[in-house]
Amino acid sequence: MNHQQIAKKLEESLEIENDLMRNYLQVAEKIHDNETLKDRLQNFAEGNAKRTQQLKDELKTLKH
Repeated sequence: MNHQQIAKKLEESLEIENDLMRNYLQVAEKIHDNETLKDRLQNFAEGNAKRTQQLKDELKTLKH
């Protein structure tokens, strides 16, 4: 794979991570009767946020 192909795959992964993060947060906001599940979903979203930042950093490195 060349740098352009790698960057494209990372950008696709970045989009997926962002979608998952939004989905987890939206579902968590609608949960009112299960604090444990709500907390776990929020933790999933935080994990996605960290991976999103890592992907952004990798993309920045590839483009320089």
